[in-house]
Amino acid sequence: MSIALDLLVFATGFGHVLLAPYSKVEESFNLHATHDVLMYGVTPSSLHLYDHFVFPGAVPRTFLGSILLAWATSPVLHIASLIGKTLSKADIQTIARLVLCSMNAAGLCLLRRAVSRRFGRPTGFLYTLLTISQFHVPFWMGRTLPNMFALLPVNLASYLLVNRAPNAPKPSPTQFRTAIMLLVFTAVVFRAEVALLLGPIALLALIQGSTSFLALIKAGLVSGILSLALTVSVDSYFWDRAFLWPEFNGIYFNVFEGKSSEWGTSPPLTYVTAFLPKLTLGALPLSILGAIIDSRVRQIMLPCLAFVGLISCLGHKEWRFIVYIVPLINIGAARGARWMTSRKKGTIFGRLMFLATMAILAGNALVTTLLAKSSMGNYPGGAAMALFNAKYADHDHVHVHLSNLAAQSGASLFLQVHSPPYTTWLNSSIPSSSHWIYNKTESLGPAELTAPHHFTHLISESETDVRALTASGEWRSVDAVDAFNGWTMGPAIRTQLDKLRGRGKAGEGPVDIWDVLPRMRRENQLWVLERT
Repeated sequence: MSIALDLLVFATGFGHVLLAPYSKVEESFNLHATHDVLMYGVTPSSLHLYDHFVFPGAVPRTFLGSILLAWATSPVLHIASLIGKTLSKADIQTIARLVLCSMNAAGLCLLRRAVSRRFGRPTGFLYTLLTISQFHVPFWMGRTLPNMFALLPVNLASYLLVNRAPNAPKPSPTQFRTAIMLLVFTAVVFRAEVALLLGPIALLALIQGSTSFLALIKAGLVSGILSLALTVSVDSYFWDRAFLWPEFNGIYFNVFEGKSSEWGTSPPLTYVTAFLPKLTLGALPLSILGAIIDSRVRQIMLPCLAFVGLISCLGHKEWRFIVYIVPLINIGAARGARWMTSRKKGTIFGRLMFLATMAILAGNALVTTLLAKSSMGNYPGGAAMALFNAKYADHDHVHVHLSNLAAQSGASLFLQVHSPPYTTWLNSSIPSSSHWIYNKTESLGPAELTAPHHFTHLISESETDVRALTASGEWRSVDAVDAFNGWTMGPAIRTQLDKLRGRGKAGEGPVDIWDVLPRMRRENQLWVLERT
């Protein structure tokens, strides 16, 4: 059963990667850094080819996660090469994402084992069902956000804090020190907001006598100094800047200079009223029940509550800033679900509790299905690149301009399959031709795109520009790529609403169930043009 539950977690993550293989702009730094490490290597002579010197972003980010991901991906690529498997660069992107997904899935599986030991196997089973029925963690754990690199060490720390006998009042000193060191490492290297989770965990441990102040400071200092030395040495090398600490630059830029507010601010209760319900779905009310009935759950939930309170003080809010506590909330939810399903089935109350638990899991799965379906159609840039690469695969000289929307919604370096760099891992039938150029120059209007005759093709996001370009006679539209544009009611529901509003008549005969279900609305968002 334990292995089967692990396979469920891995299969769910893999399914999300394979169903939505493209990326968004927020994933681009780590994705492109992984690309550059794999394709160019890490020697000083190759660093000038790296993408981050062309598109550095607002603040520098650490290379450590991308280096580790590239190194972990390399053995898979070597095996594929040895068995003669034909790969494209797009395949390597998918493989790298599957490797990252595997790492985070392994962390969730370890945490599930700790839950089973602490709360019992049925609770561990329900923990798995809650995890895989949610959308955000399974969908995003294979995506190269900095938060997803931070998720694994946070889950390892959570495993160490939870993994003990049911009646053990506290983790062993070694487990606690290791957990603190992992959280410090994560805050120093990957995501500074993890320090806001570390603080409440450390404070609660001091109050409960789980550790001494001296031991806590010692573990924090050792991990902090080593982590700082590691990130500064590695990132100073890759960014070619002396004494660079990327996370400190991010804190200074976003918090002390207040630049994060340029991306928008949200009300103080946004995490509680919007993001937590979105991340956890039906697990949130179950976790409240778990905290009410079990003091062990309260020990887990209190630091999460404090973390949300602390991070809510920052004006700029995003769901990914609190994603680390979702697995912990699921522990409380699993305990609450176990209490509900363990009521006597011979009573009405017991049957209602069991049905309510099943309804919550079914509701999670339904919402996740809708979110996954919409997300699959939310990467028009990736879809346009795949279409374009296949359509013009036999062309030797191509210079295509990629619009901003294409670049931000999937047109990653890995999808530039017809242009260098190439590696020995590819074994690809695509010729290594330097005559293909993918150009992402921004803010070019129709005149700039047409006047220089070096552009042979365009992937455009502006329907107005497309009409102007095709009207000039110098370009013709050869294809369009549609994408998700919301949900609409099924025709049967619309008919009934029209009847209520007095604008239509009720349909005759039985209603087809498919006419009740909502429909996904798609519309063209990118157009492929070629010069005439």
